[in-house]
Amino acid sequence: MAKKILVIEDDKDIRDTIVYVLEEEHYEVIASEDAKILKRISDFNPDLILLDNWLTDWKSDANGQQLSKGLKSNPATSHIPVVIISAVSNIKEIAEAGDADGYIRKPFDLTELIDIVKKFAGVSVV
Repeated sequence: MAKKILVIEDDKDIRDTIVYVLEEEHYEVIASEDAKILKRISDFNPDLILLDNWLTDWKSDANGQQLSKGLKSNPATSHIPVVIISAVSNIKEIAEAGDADGYIRKPFDLTELIDIVKKFAGVSVV
């Protein structure tokens, strides 16, 4: 059964690239340009969340770090690994402060992306 990956990334090109690469690796990918999808997370029950730290169209002041912390402090979602994606130089500290399980620094290598997904979600089986 395919592992489900939730990708929240506002940059369409980056989001489309991630979706393409992960689908080629036989993951089921749910993609969103904003964090509103998290309100329906129980509908998807993802095996991993890839979360951009800065989403440009947010209506609130929340960022990926704060969203990750909220997911990790909620008993219903605390078991889901969260990997924050960002180009900021202090991404490691941001991920740690948000209780994220890992991080990916932009620009990222596609092999690195696949390795991180396999590490936290496992290998998807066709």
